[in-house]
Amino acid sequence: MNLPNLLTLSRIPIIFAVIAFLYAPFIGSSTIAFILFVIGALTDWADGYFARKQGLVSNFGKLMDALTDKVFMVGLFVCFLELKVLPGMWFTFLLLLILSREFLITGLRLVAASSGVVLAAEKSGKHKTVSQMVSAILLLLSIVVREDFPNLFPETVGDVLYWAGIGFFVIATALTVTSGTTYMVKYWSIFTGENDGKSK
Repeated sequence: MNLPNLLTLSRIPIIFAVIAFLYAPFIGSSTIAFILFVIGALTDWADGYFARKQGLVSNFGKLMDALTDKVFMVGLFVCFLELKVLPGMWFTFLLLLILSREFLITGLRLVAASSGVVLAAEKSGKHKTVSQMVSAILLLLSIVVREDFPNLFPETVGDVLYWAGIGFFVIATALTVTSGTTYMVKYWSIFTGENDGKSK
């Protein structure tokens, strides 16, 4: 266990803490949740940076980085759905699309790993993650403005942040489905065994 892997795995307890503070009943809890989420998002950059700088890039790190990203983001969006931040049937459908993609790609990674192949995150997947994080940050900020600082900012500020977050969530869903489709097409031979466990 090294620093990059510790940073990667830290996103799991951080997202639990974020969700706990979103449900907490006291003023300021949303701000704490926002700060913790930003810290967790920064670890997504920091783990790769230190792994490359210290020469500690490993198969474990590549696999866990991708898996913790999924838990970190999907966990928050499920919480948003429960809190009605993402309201209505359509957002349930969009979140199900994201969940389906993540389960499929996770399954693909596990099949590949069982054959001795580790599939690292690709650029399209990183773009998906970034768009999801931007959406989450905007939605969290809208909660902070509305709940913790209602007298400091005009109501329109919270509304603008909220709808910008919703817009990025829709974009993130489209990127999630697109990157997942691309991934499945590229590595389908691993699922079918046509390539004897070796990726293209």
